[in-house]
Amino acid sequence: MKPEDLKAVRAFVKECLGGPHTQWDGLEDKPSDVYERFRETGLANWWLPEELGGRGLSLEDGVEIVNEIAYGDAGVAFTLFISVLGTSIVQLYGSEELKSRYLAPMGDRGAFCATLGSERSAGSELAKIETSVAVDGDELVVTGEKFFSTNTDFADFLVVVARSAEDPEAYHAVLVPRDTPGVEIVKRWDVIGLRSSYTYQVSLQGCRVPLANRLDGSGLRLLEIGLNASRILIAATAIGVARRIRDHCMTYAKSKPLREGTLVESPVFAQRLGQMEMQIDVMKSHCLRAARDYDAIMSAPDAAARFHRQGTLKSALTAKMFCGQAGWEVASVGSEMFGGLGYTHELPIGKLVRDVRYVSLVEGGDDVLRDLLFSRYVVPVPRRS
Repeated sequence: MKPEDLKAVRAFVKECLGGPHTQWDGLEDKPSDVYERFRETGLANWWLPEELGGRGLSLEDGVEIVNEIAYGDAGVAFTLFISVLGTSIVQLYGSEELKSRYLAPMGDRGAFCATLGSERSAGSELAKIETSVAVDGDELVVTGEKFFSTNTDFADFLVVVARSAEDPEAYHAVLVPRDTPGVEIVKRWDVIGLRSSYTYQVSLQGCRVPLANRLDGSGLRLLEIGLNASRILIAATAIGVARRIRDHCMTYAKSKPLREGTLVESPVFAQRLGQMEMQIDVMKSHCLRAARDYDAIMSAPDAAARFHRQGTLKSALTAKMFCGQAGWEVASVGSEMFGGLGYTHELPIGKLVRDVRYVSLVEGGDDVLRDLLFSRYVVPVPRRS
């Protein structure tokens, strides 16, 4: 990434996300003007390869970009990067025709896609998915209800994970254009944090798409592979939020009276902020390391096959878990610094506490990831199921 790219991101954050904290905490309409301003930086969907109209930036670059945007607002950051989940699946396992038809326009227009995996009874246990996909001649018919999916209503296309109607033991990932008849938004979820992002419950009623829209490989495996990139960038949002909390604490402490001086002169405050700085530094280091692991595979000529063998990257899991836990600790300590004001809506700290909590919840809560780490990376290889 060129230095001017990072400069453009910081200018975007300062100009578009630097207003009152309440501006991003209760939007009824999605902030389309903000997305348009980000498109003007030339960095929308920055991870897409240049041959598909993107910038071809690495996931390591993405960590830096998301860190900066999340400093301004984590919900806006989430909206702008979560398409990486669906696009990486299509890029690796879609046909050349699908990539040309659906990914290239995203690079050109700075558009969005959405991924539909979770269901009411299939959150962390995706093998319980009930959404089905049936073959009907040269078409696929997708039917089911999906619980949580971000950006769906304004996405160009959806990547839907469904169970095969012909073989209940098989799962597929299917590309469904957003304007396909039968795609219906049930509701937008009223989430606690990241309120400038838009996550939906979606109904799919007999959605027909060409047979060629089925991606190559098991849908569950493809989703697992796609989650590597998005989990690392979710972790990176915690860095930006933690930095914002640290800076708010410093600003407040300089003017907050304490005994004969101010809070910033307190040794307890110094220790707390020193701990925060250590956590922020380690969070960033681990996210960058996880991104480098991902980039090393993605840049290989046999990336699709290597990812298929590897599945979930260990560093992606540990980055998300560590950043979620460290970010939550920074937020908890930060809110205490403000005393009673830390438990009100008067200052940004309350919003930041709610925003950072999502890191340990979405795309696998910490207990789900602990179990995955244990089964994939702790249990000796001969004993793994």
